[in-house]
Amino acid sequence: MATDFVKTFVQMCNYLQDPRHVARFQNICGVKGTFPVKPTDSGESEPDCPGVRKRVQQGGQSSDVSVVNGAAGDATAAQINGMQGDSTARPDGPSAAANVDPDTVRAKPLRRNSLTGDVGQEFLIHNKFLFYLFTFGTELGNEMFFIVFFPFLFWNIDALVSRRLIVVWAWNLFVGQSTKDMVRWSRPASPPVVKVEVFYNSEYSMPSTHAMTGTAIPFCLFMLTYGRWQYPFLFGFGVALSWSILVCVSRVYMGMHSILEVITGFLYSLLILAFFQPILDKIDTFYMTDHFAPLVIIVSHVSLGLVAFSLDSWSTSRGDTAQALGTGVGAAIATHVNYQLGLLLDPPLSSLPLTLPPISVGMVFRSLLRFVIGVAVILVTRMVMKAVTIPFLCRLFGLPSDDVRQARQHMKVELPYRYIVYSVVGFSCVCVVPVLFRIVNLA
Repeated sequence: MATDFVKTFVQMCNYLQDPRHVARFQNICGVKGTFPVKPTDSGESEPDCPGVRKRVQQGGQSSDVSVVNGAAGDATAAQINGMQGDSTARPDGPSAAANVDPDTVRAKPLRRNSLTGDVGQEFLIHNKFLFYLFTFGTELGNEMFFIVFFPFLFWNIDALVSRRLIVVWAWNLFVGQSTKDMVRWSRPASPPVVKVEVFYNSEYSMPSTHAMTGTAIPFCLFMLTYGRWQYPFLFGFGVALSWSILVCVSRVYMGMHSILEVITGFLYSLLILAFFQPILDKIDTFYMTDHFAPLVIIVSHVSLGLVAFSLDSWSTSRGDTAQALGTGVGAAIATHVNYQLGLLLDPPLSSLPLTLPPISVGMVFRSLLRFVIGVAVILVTRMVMKAVTIPFLCRLFGLPSDDVRQARQHMKVELPYRYIVYSVVGFSCVCVVPVLFRIVNLA
């Protein structure tokens, strides 16, 4: 009985991991690849084949190549990092340009990864609404969104909720990225999958950390605010569920994850939330009140980063992990400083549940002004810290600083760079910017 269940479970996982399901979903959503037509010995075009993915080392950096019938293809046929080849063939033949639907758009991935050099290959978009919708959905799991979302929530709505969200986000990302580097599954094979995004293509893919953060953030937000703020349960749960589904489905649309990887990320994140739910208040109280909190915060987060960085060769996931942990360090230490100096106190329990004040032009203007000034301070802080930290670390470790991309692929540069820069960013968000608001009478 147990053996049959295990076999059925394994078969279901293999089925959900098949990249052809991703390609079918993309096709339904109007995404078409411009794959090269590779003739066979008989002169006929070779059909799409997901092949087998194999991890190889090229120039000291891990990448993937397609392997067919147990042998790697030649240099012209190999699909590096899951990318389509450079040569393209229009599926409708040479006269396709004259017959293209006017609503069809030829596009390339929106963002190239400046560290890996991946730029992607053209693809066809037949449904622009879904393209923009899922592009927005995938951005809900990217760095720039968190740079905007956490500060806005902290400065304008609820500081307690924001700082606790940062704790969950940092740990969630650490667990997800570390699991990726232990499981070591490659991205869905291309072809048949169309890579609408390539920014994270050099990373492993199991589980989807976009699905994890896209589930942890909205559901943790719902968990922290329901009962603290006045709003209907179904409204909060509906927003959280819609947010999570949009992010999860967008990762399949982008060709970055299989269905299994997205489902695993969703369930994995719920498990992490279940673990943190009863202890999150204790963690926040410890950060604020314990005199040894700063030391514990720094040692624990740096130790976790060292563990994560030792799991595999360089990839963009290492920087994301250190970035999240660094932000968590800065925000946690700022929480301690705020409490000890009485700079930013939470509303008393007697004032709960909180209600949104009447929306007025003045309130909206002050909120937007706080947001614009605060984000400008954070972005300038990040830019300055980055410009100072990377050359300093290169000189410290005797590395050339003329190639920033190459320098950041060294663990001894990438790890302290991310920690230093984003710990300062996190501290600025939680402590420095609110003090600035008091000085300019925007608090």
